[in-house]
Amino acid sequence: MQGTTPMRMRAPYNPKYDPVTDRSIGSGSDYAPTYWIGTAGPAPQDDGPVTGDMDVDVVVIGSGYTGLSCALHLAKEFGIKAHVLEANGVAYGCSTRNGGQAQISSGRLKRSQWIERWGLDVAKGMHAEVSEAFALFRSLIVDHAIDCEPQDGGHYYIAHKGWMMPKLAKEAALLRDTFGYGARMLSREELHETAVRDQEAHGAMWEPDGTAIHAAKLAFGYMRAARELGARIHTDSPVEGWETKNGIHHLRTPGGTVRARAVAVATAGYAPRGLHPRLRDRIMPIMSNSIVTRKLRPAELDACGFKVGSPLTDTRTLRHYYRLLPDGRVQIGSRAAITGQDADNPAHLASLREGLARKFPALRGIDLDYSWWGWVDVSHDMMPRITAVPGLPNAFYAMGYGGNGVMYSAQAGRRMAQLVAGRAADVPRLPIFHQELPHEGWKTPFRRLGQWGLYKLYHFQDERG
Repeated sequence: MQGTTPMRMRAPYNPKYDPVTDRSIGSGSDYAPTYWIGTAGPAPQDDGPVTGDMDVDVVVIGSGYTGLSCALHLAKEFGIKAHVLEANGVAYGCSTRNGGQAQISSGRLKRSQWIERWGLDVAKGMHAEVSEAFALFRSLIVDHAIDCEPQDGGHYYIAHKGWMMPKLAKEAALLRDTFGYGARMLSREELHETAVRDQEAHGAMWEPDGTAIHAAKLAFGYMRAARELGARIHTDSPVEGWETKNGIHHLRTPGGTVRARAVAVATAGYAPRGLHPRLRDRIMPIMSNSIVTRKLRPAELDACGFKVGSPLTDTRTLRHYYRLLPDGRVQIGSRAAITGQDADNPAHLASLREGLARKFPALRGIDLDYSWWGWVDVSHDMMPRITAVPGLPNAFYAMGYGGNGVMYSAQAGRRMAQLVAGRAADVPRLPIFHQELPHEGWKTPFRRLGQWGLYKLYHFQDERG
């Protein structure tokens, strides 16, 4: 349908939604109360829910960064006008709950770990891929005039303990000497003088590529661009059943069945376990919390010493990601609850507040304007996959960014569009494109017992010495 999006009553946001235990993501829910939704203005016009059976060429499931990029590139590069099916409002999940940090990464592994896993040649190929991805990310913002408040200036990987400095120095040397990438080390004094007065910091590794953006405005910009190119975005249209008959995918929604030649799945941490048996338990949803302070007063800004608005990340395994927002507020996030039922436990908010206060003592006890949480799609081997689904004709997925999807999702969507369009030869021969995500099967709910223990161990290791 075309025309003005009708006003629709939405169900209250469910703060305890859990993709591991809930049977579906639901439909028609309000957004999480994030800073991004609170300051983005109204969502752009969409195409409304599915209102009857229809036959289409391509369906994209999920309207976050990846799904919207896939739809955009299908139209832009191949003339394919996809229909995007979204259970709730556009970009309801990860894409409006993240920290708005774009870094030159994909998944959770460092360059040195790429070499250990795949060897130097593949690692260099991966570096070339993420470098190309960052260029694409920047070009989408410019070419489609997306007003997402980009704050360039590189990424600061901040050593929260002194013993992290030699490790960062080694990684920086590897980036320079092996990958030809201009990372460099900053002392505590140089970091404080030129970037931020983080009181925990012992120094930092600086990477030239790092941009902070307004998460919802980026998603809404992708959506506008995709629709202008002919894609259709159907909100409030969850996929409640998926059957494949004679090579055609039958996707059942509350408003009708959509029959498609090809399906691209881009549901990230919000994929219901029952979406399709071949997708079940390919990721481990991990919760991340964020808070945003009130606007800082001049004396507080001076005490914190923010001279950059680009991404800041500390070296904890359970890392903090933080930055100064353009309007003078501070955002910080980190890992939190393990289950949805525990999401609103005040202890998690208190822990994040304490993390902020350790870095910036002047902000201890500061009033908060926003607090939220969301699910991150962490793969079992810490790297994403953009790949075809073996045994399921013309079905593809892109998932598993591990919290580093703000930037790479643009390229992942483009790569998935290439696969959907039959242009697999254009996709590099790299492991993230030609292998499925590891499958943990029935173990996923029980892995949370191990996750609880690992969080305790990581906290002990992070805070020692």
